[in-house]
Amino acid sequence: MSTPLERILVVEGDPDVSDLIARQVLQPLGYRVKVVTGVPSAIQEAASFSPDIVIVNLNLPELSGKDFLVALSSQGAEVPVIVIAEEGFEDDVIQAFRLGATDFLKSPLREAEIVSAVERVLKQVRAKRERRLLAHKLERTNRELKHRVRDLTTIFGIGKAITSITDQQVLFDRIVEGAVSVTEAEKGWLHLRKGDDKAFVLRASKNLPKPIAAKLGQEWDDGISSLVALSGETFSIHGEALQRFKVSQLGKSALVVPVKAQEQVIGLLVTVRDKSVPFNPGNQALLEAVADYVSVSLVNARLFQALKEQARSMQNMVKPSVEDDKVKDDTLRNVSQIFQLPLDDIEQQIEFILDGDDQDVDDDQMKALRDLRTNLVDVKRLVATLSQFQKAEA
Repeated sequence: MSTPLERILVVEGDPDVSDLIARQVLQPLGYRVKVVTGVPSAIQEAASFSPDIVIVNLNLPELSGKDFLVALSSQGAEVPVIVIAEEGFEDDVIQAFRLGATDFLKSPLREAEIVSAVERVLKQVRAKRERRLLAHKLERTNRELKHRVRDLTTIFGIGKAITSITDQQVLFDRIVEGAVSVTEAEKGWLHLRKGDDKAFVLRASKNLPKPIAAKLGQEWDDGISSLVALSGETFSIHGEALQRFKVSQLGKSALVVPVKAQEQVIGLLVTVRDKSVPFNPGNQALLEAVADYVSVSLVNARLFQALKEQARSMQNMVKPSVEDDKVKDDTLRNVSQIFQLPLDDIEQQIEFILDGDDQDVDDDQMKALRDLRTNLVDVKRLVATLSQFQKAEA
């Protein structure tokens, strides 16, 4: 169906013909029609009126309809043109098509033919317009998808950094940089609570003025974060409403997200835009995701510190035990060394007496010596066992 937004420019020198086309046929159908009598006026109206279709008579005084087609082509206009030609001017019609005409009407004109030609051409115009709109939508969707992929990649990178970066300051700098990126802001910073105090310390920043950036590790009140810390809720503000806060000196739109651990606000993540453009719900959701990563990194740091302290305590407990084991090993080693040589000497003396022909040793004494040798062997075996035990423990 036709709509009032569809414009038709009629270039016709004969008032009866132009009246037929405009007043009698097209206007009753709801089209917006403008009539001009010559090509120079038609060229001007083509630029100002922005017609969807031009109907032009090839046989015009001064400049012809073909001259009008040449003028449109030279200006880069893509307006479809329906030419009017009398019978016998078929060559002119063919030339008009070569110059860019879309359709033609044969004079004398009939209402049904006018309507049919206009609807036929408008169908192409509407299809082309829809394709253009779809192309714009597709382009916009592609841009949004690219932004979404970029944001998700940034979030993924922050999550990966938490598990791979051990330097907490480097991690905080990476987090603030990611926060500024996903919220399409120009500045950003991270506040962390100072112990059990209510004050917050500046731990990382991006693109802050040098006097403020130099406050790294110190207390700094931006005039808005403390309010968010009390409410515990994300806060977005821009324009004139922001002028009441000190942070307005840094930008015209701010987004503040609390960093929580066990429902307690332990930090604040802030991003600021130079222009008074409010942050949308998507920006807020992404910044809240980054804040969650900050919370995870802080909890991990606390757990790691607790594990270090526990390991240090266990090491202090184990150290005396290790020292006792060393004393025991040294004692066993000394006992083995002290007894080994004297026992060997005694064994040699007993063997010498038992193997000799000494007549002064009676049978009872020989029996005693043999018993002594047996006991000595047991003692040496015990000493050897202690030595082997010490080596195995080592």
